[in-house]
Amino acid sequence: MEKVAIIELNENLLKLSIYRVNNGKSLLCLTQDQEFMLGKEIDADELLSPKTKNEILEILKMYRRMIETYEVSKIVAVTNNMILKARNYRGFLDEIYNNTGINFVILSEEDFIKYLFGAVVNSIDSAKGVFVFVGSSASYVVKYNRRAILGSVTIPYGTSNINGGEDIDFDKIVETMKKKINLGSLLEGFDEETKVVGIGNAFVSLGKIAKKIQRYSLNVDNNYQLSKEVMDKTYEFIKDLDLEKIRKIKGLGNADAIEVAIGSAIIKAFYDELPIKEITITSSSIREGILCQNILNTSQERFNDLLSNSLDNYYEFVKDEFSINPLVYNMAIILFKQLKVMHKLPRYYVKPLRIAAFMYNSGKSINAEHYSKYSVEKIVFSDIKGATHRELLIAGFIAVCQNLDDFSLNEWIKYKDILKEEDLDAVRKLGVIVKLAVALNASRRPIIQDIICDILGDSIIMKTVTETDVSFEIIEGMKVAPDYKKVYKKSLQII
Repeated sequence: MEKVAIIELNENLLKLSIYRVNNGKSLLCLTQDQEFMLGKEIDADELLSPKTKNEILEILKMYRRMIETYEVSKIVAVTNNMILKARNYRGFLDEIYNNTGINFVILSEEDFIKYLFGAVVNSIDSAKGVFVFVGSSASYVVKYNRRAILGSVTIPYGTSNINGGEDIDFDKIVETMKKKINLGSLLEGFDEETKVVGIGNAFVSLGKIAKKIQRYSLNVDNNYQLSKEVMDKTYEFIKDLDLEKIRKIKGLGNADAIEVAIGSAIIKAFYDELPIKEITITSSSIREGILCQNILNTSQERFNDLLSNSLDNYYEFVKDEFSINPLVYNMAIILFKQLKVMHKLPRYYVKPLRIAAFMYNSGKSINAEHYSKYSVEKIVFSDIKGATHRELLIAGFIAVCQNLDDFSLNEWIKYKDILKEEDLDAVRKLGVIVKLAVALNASRRPIIQDIICDILGDSIIMKTVTETDVSFEIIEGMKVAPDYKKVYKKSLQII
């Protein structure tokens, strides 16, 4: 296992991220950032002032000490090409290297788009589609299909160079941007099935405000689906606020009020020009793109099944010598198929079941014995990629229903805007399946190869396919019989 550091210097921020990396998997250990209005300074003077250079250098020296404390073996430091506008940039980067040993790479526009692409496809389950990035000095629209970028359009306007004054004329910004958005061939083949993803701080900040406007029950940024209707309401809401009130909105963190305001107008223009009903927002950034493409060496499989890779990534850093999560996962899928005539659930619920089974004991970090009680929070906030908010919530409640007494209708009702009525029956049925899958791996070894189910009147007989003694698994499995009877209305017999 090694540790790697990614340092980003952009128009507004100097940021350090440290990851643990093992077997192509990663875990974020630390983030630190410091605001610097670098873009505004460079645009105004085409120079980096001595004060700014000294302050950045001091922060980088601190970052260097933290990197040494964490015993980091690899550093990737990047800055975007806005720094090329500063006539003294070369001497500044040389000074950084001489004092800290940190060598900044200046990203070309092509590199920047490539890393944004890596971030999108490794955070949102979208084999093909279009993503939109709203930056400080430019915006990008990029069309992609699996591993290939098919085309891109650069619009030379962003949150810092489209307004032209202190007062924000929202509608004028929208109209100016709409005149510049000329997507041409990128719209060929564009239909309602085309996935559109929004990436960047402007989208994340807008999504945070939209969730408040919508009274959305789940505070998760990644994979939030921002509809055009909610977008329009959010835009009108922001238009009526002065910058001081925008700054006071909870949850925006380091987001600059002007960036949020102007960003909302730019995004509004994209909504008006694109034939779409919603945009899915990713919370990932070029940091994740850099990590995936430079350090993790993303493979084709990562694009084929984002959820599996995300679950494997989670498991890499929680497993121990006694862990049986993959065994429970496999058994739960077998049981889902064998019990189809009993549960009568559509394939939609396979993905939540996969998550719940693989993370059946995720709450053990809170309580090792009564872990199922804490499953919703652990599953929803574990940054699992490739699943919608509804799928994550269903998975969390499935894991809770390993103990039916832990299920709280009051907790369920909190998410009534996301969950559907039919989901309630599903989580109970699938919770019993996960509990049974755990019991049938009681020896913590893969000794049951398959399960064959026969329905006889009011009973179901599960025949274990094995080449060894499974008496312990049968004893543990039969402990699930009362819950099975309660949910499925049939007696359970395991042989």
